[in-house]
Amino acid sequence: MAEVRPGRLAGKVALITGAAMGQGAAEARRFAAEDARVVVTDVLADGARAVADEIGDAAIAVALDVTVPDQWDATVRAAVDAFGRVDVLVNNAGIGIPPRVMEESTLEDHRRTMAVNLDGVWFGMRAVVPAMRDGGGSIVNISSIDGIVGVAGMTSYAASKFGVTGLTKSAALELGRYGIRVNSIHPGVIASPMVERAPAEVRARLDRLMAQQPIPRMGTPEEVANLALFLASDESSYCTGAQFVIDGGHIAGPYREGLWD
Repeated sequence: MAEVRPGRLAGKVALITGAAMGQGAAEARRFAAEDARVVVTDVLADGARAVADEIGDAAIAVALDVTVPDQWDATVRAAVDAFGRVDVLVNNAGIGIPPRVMEESTLEDHRRTMAVNLDGVWFGMRAVVPAMRDGGGSIVNISSIDGIVGVAGMTSYAASKFGVTGLTKSAALELGRYGIRVNSIHPGVIASPMVERAPAEVRARLDRLMAQQPIPRMGTPEEVANLALFLASDESSYCTGAQFVIDGGHIAGPYREGLWD
């Protein structure tokens, strides 16, 4: 009889935000397949429940607006009540807005982008530290290639993702003493619901950009989930404060066309 080996996340509890669809849902499924117990969270409560129900007894769903600190505290309590601990946090939740030059952007859009993409990550890291402090853990923050290089027409989005990059590195310095590792993932263009909902002119620009890449296609949520799995697992035990780019080579070269020129 073939030996049944435990999964790469056996014994770990992972809390994933924005997990009702796209990358977050792919991460939840991938982690569960590697024997993690998963807390599926999203502001879209029905979608989070659907993903958790699909996974089964190894998952629970919690409605979470990442911009509300009290909801973060309640979510961590729910995770500990259900599974006894939190070992992994994936700060995946994020929003995008249609590209516009800065003088045509609205203050409301700017503040909403920063609240979800940046404040939500800070709230999440702060909320899980007490649950991880004694046993260590791994925090995986989803930034973007736009958190490494600028892009015209995306000032608020890029600012939020550059902020995630800085939060990641600073938190890694603070939390290493507790055995908590903090790393960031920087996807390029991923075939996600956010991209699928983009206006036709933006999709056309993205298609032209993809054709210029060394790997001339969009990435998949499952590919990002595989990288998140590595960072969540003990396989990445010597990695912290680092940036992991998954973009088909998009920012490897000297030329990068903006989304809005």
